[in-house]
Amino acid sequence: QVQLVESGGGLVQDGDSLRLSCAASGRISEHALGWWRQASGKEREFVSVISWSGGTIKYADSVKGRFTISRDNAKKTVFLQMDSLKPEDTDIYYCAAHRNPFGEGFNYADDQIYESWGQGTQVTVSS
Repeated sequence: QVQLVESGGGLVQDGDSLRLSCAASGRISEHALGWWRQASGKEREFVSVISWSGGTIKYADSVKGRFTISRDNAKKTVFLQMDSLKPEDTDIYYCAAHRNPFGEGFNYADDQIYESWGQGTQVTVSS
C-alpha cells in the first residue's frame, strides 16, 4: 500500500509560480508518480507523470512549457513546479501512483489505472 500526501498549494496571482510536493510512504518502490487536477463538478484531468527513474515524463498539452515535474527518490517525493500560472489552473491538485503506467495495455493519462491517491492540495490563481 502506498500513501501520498500533497503540499504546497495556495493562493497566487496570474503569472506567479508555485511548487507542489507529494511525499510518498509505504510500498512505493519503483512506482511512477503523477499529478492530476480537478475542479468541483468537473472530471479529473491529467497534468503530468514521471517514471521511477525519471527517464519518462509526460505532460498535458495545457501545461507543457509551464509546469515541470521532478522527483527525489531518496526522499520519496515528487514535485510539480508550476510557472506562469493562469486563472484556469485553479483546481485541487492530486498526486497518484502506479507501478508502470507506461506499460503495454496502460494509458498513463487514464486516472482509473492509478492505484493510490493523495488527499489533494488547493491551488487558486487570481486574475
